Amino acid sequence: MFVGATTENPSFELNNALLSRCRVYVLKSLSETALVEILRQAAATLTDVELDEKLLQRIAISADGDARRGLNLLEIGIDLGRNSDGSIVISNATIDQVLQGDVRRFDKGGDIFYEQISALHKAVRGSSPDGALYWLARMLDGGCDPLYIARRIVRMASEDIGNADPRALTIALNAWDVQSRLGSPEGELALALAYLASAPKSNAVYSAFNSIMAAVKEQPAYDVPMHLRNAPTNLMKDLDYGGEYRYSHDEPEGYSAGECYLPEELADKSFYQPVARGLEIKIGEKLKYLEELDRHSSTKRYRD
Repeated sequence: MFVGATTENPSFELNNALLSRCRVYVLKSLSETALVEILRQAAATLTDVELDEKLLQRIAISADGDARRGLNLLEIGIDLGRNSDGSIVISNATIDQVLQGDVRRFDKGGDIFYEQISALHKAVRGSSPDGALYWLARMLDGGCDPLYIARRIVRMASEDIGNADPRALTIALNAWDVQSRLGSPEGELALALAYLASAPKSNAVYSAFNSIMAAVKEQPAYDVPMHLRNAPTNLMKDLDYGGEYRYSHDEPEGYSAGECYLPEELADKSFYQPVARGLEIKIGEKLKYLEELDRHSSTKRYRD
């Protein structure tokens, strides 16, 4: 039998065989009211000075649900407030000293880190500028590297906005560059979460890419069709590499109607499906128009 306590998520840190033999208790953060009561009782034990309720609340808020942290802060405050004659005076200025440079709970490799970055990403996806900025502030307040957030913002722009607003990716990359150049805190103003959260959303490119990657992994490695191969040598030309290739710039409307750029085995597949939001409305209309050209083309490749 063993008893253990950890700040890590047991489902990540213990293997399934061990975890199945354990009873896991999740310890929740203490409320501000509970922390104030604990601090009040501790102060009465450590000193005869009765601390002001507002000072206890300041310590409780900074303790961020952790009684041990709150007690440590209280003890530091008592030490700082002790005068040479032995008397103790704890004021707002004393608490300012105690909390100087203090950061909230933020385990950079544990659950809180991943919970907050998840909340940040979901707020952007859910078009909530306030939610996105709140979780940004929480992570920065907790000591998260702003460059990590900048990288995640670029991911959000490509995964959740995509072609609905292609400017989002450029703005996200610019924000990353500004953060790299200016550092904190100036660079943090450029982190473009409010814009991204307000932008039209589409994961069509992300979904199409995942579908194609799954198809590539699950299906045979089909040969590149002959008409799509380059022919830099005479031998390759003799083998008909690049034969029947149609140069789209020489075609009507700059489009080779009826042509296919997939292996023949996948010619009937369609992976990218634009959504009816933002710029993808126009992209969808353009693709439907090209499909009509293909449908009426007399030179359709891979005809049945």
